[in-house]
Amino acid sequence: MFRSIALAVAVTLSFTSVSAEQLSNDPFPAPLEATKDVIALDFVEFATIPDADGGEAPRLMHMLTEPATKRLFVHTMRGMLYSLSYDGKKITPYLDVNASKWKVDVEFTGMPERGMQSFAFHPQFAERGTPGYGKFYTYTDVKTRATPDFTSPSPRVSHHLVLLEWTAKDARAEQYDGDAPKELFRVAKPFINHNGGQIGFNPLAQRGAADFGLLYVGLADGGAGGDPMNLAQNLSSAFGKILRIDPLGSNSKNGQYGIPAGNPFANDGKDDTLGEIFAYGVRNPQRFTWDTKDGRMLVADIGQNLVEEISPVAIGANLGWNKWEGSYKYVDGQVDLDNPRSEAGLVWPLVEYDHKDPLLQRMAAITGLTVYRGREIKQLTDLMIFGDLTSGEIFYAKANGPLNGGPNAIRRILLNEGGKQKTLLQVVNDKLASQNKRAASRADLRFGFGPQGQIFVMNKHDGVIRLLVPNGVKKPAL
Repeated sequence: MFRSIALAVAVTLSFTSVSAEQLSNDPFPAPLEATKDVIALDFVEFATIPDADGGEAPRLMHMLTEPATKRLFVHTMRGMLYSLSYDGKKITPYLDVNASKWKVDVEFTGMPERGMQSFAFHPQFAERGTPGYGKFYTYTDVKTRATPDFTSPSPRVSHHLVLLEWTAKDARAEQYDGDAPKELFRVAKPFINHNGGQIGFNPLAQRGAADFGLLYVGLADGGAGGDPMNLAQNLSSAFGKILRIDPLGSNSKNGQYGIPAGNPFANDGKDDTLGEIFAYGVRNPQRFTWDTKDGRMLVADIGQNLVEEISPVAIGANLGWNKWEGSYKYVDGQVDLDNPRSEAGLVWPLVEYDHKDPLLQRMAAITGLTVYRGREIKQLTDLMIFGDLTSGEIFYAKANGPLNGGPNAIRRILLNEGGKQKTLLQVVNDKLASQNKRAASRADLRFGFGPQGQIFVMNKHDGVIRLLVPNGVKKPAL
C-alpha cells in the first residue's frame, strides 16, 4: 500500500514538473518584419567562378581579402582556391587542395555540409623574413584516415576534419608554388553533419599584441541532433567550441602547433581541460567576425530546430548550448519559455530568430556576419549584416543600439534588379533561368569580404559573386 502511495506521489510530482514547463517549438510567434524599414540595395556581378568537372556549380563557401598582395581569394567546397584581382576581372586558380599530389582527399560527397570549410592567411603572409611568410591555412573534411588528435566518446566515425598549413615560396606568385601541407591537427567526426566552421585571424590585432598571429577555429558539436554526447559543455572535448591556437608554435600535445598562454584553460592546472579552448557552448559556429569599432568578436551560431543566434564572444565565454538554445532552456527538441536567460555566467544572444518564420524555409540556418563601419554604402553604416543560408534572406540590425535577443531588431535587405526588389534566391533563379538551367530550391547564401568593408554575396548554384554597391553605382570602387 505504501509503495502504491509512493508511486502515485512520484507520478503526480513528475506530471506536475513536466506540465509546469511551457515547452514550445515556436519561441517567437510574431513574424519578422517583412516590409518595415527594408533596405533595398543595388549590386553588380563582380566575377563568376567556373563550374566544376561535370558541370556542377562551384559551391562557393568563403571569401576574403589578402591586403598585402591586393588580391581577393575565394574557395569552393570541392577544394579549389581562386585568387581574384580587386576589380574582379582576373580570376586565377591558385591552389587545388584536392589535387592528388597533396594526398588531402577532400570529402565533399553525400552531404551538402561536407567539403573544404574555410581558409585563412597568416597576417605575415607577404612579409619576407617573418615566421609567417607564405603561410596560409585550410580547414577541410577529408576521406583520409590517420590517428586523430581529437575524438568523441562514440566509436562511430563519419569522416575526419583536418587543419592544414601551406607555405608558399613566393607569397606574390600567381599560383601556389610551395610543397605539401603540414597537418596541424585532425578531428574524428562522429556524425556526417555539423563539421568545421570558419577559421580566421583577428584582423584588428597589431604586431606585438597578445592576439597577433593566433588562429581562431570554429568546431561544431559533432553532429546528429541535440548534442547527444553533451560535448559542447564538456571542457575536455574540442567539439562545440571556438578554439584559439598559435599555428607557428609547438607546445600542443602533438607538437604541431602552439597553445597560447592567454587561453582561459591553458594554465588552470587541470589535466582534463583543453588548453586550445577560447570559448564553448556553441552548436555550429559557422561564421565569426570582429567589430572594427569596439573590437568585439561576434559569432553566428546555427540553431537546432528553433533558434538562430548572433552572440558576442569573449575569452572563456559559455554560450549555453546544449543546455540552452538561444535565450531559452533546451528540452528534447523544444525550448522552455519559462525563465529565459536565467542562468548566471552565460553569454546571451544579441539577436535571434526562429525557424517557423514565414520568410524562411524549414531548414533555417544563420550565416554571414559583419559589422559595416564604412561610409560608401551609407544605408549600411553602423549595421550588423547577416543572412539566412537556405532562404537567402539578408538581414540587418543596428550595431550601436541595445540588442537583447529576439527578432524585434531584425530588418530585411533586398536586392534591386530589373526595377524590382528581390531576395538572393530570386536573383539566383533569374540567372539560372537565363542560362536554361534548373531553378534552385534554396539559396545557400554565403558572404565574402573585401577591402574597405566591401560585402560580396555568394551562393552554391550559379557561381556568381555579387558585390553590394551604393544605389546608382554601376561599377565598384577599387
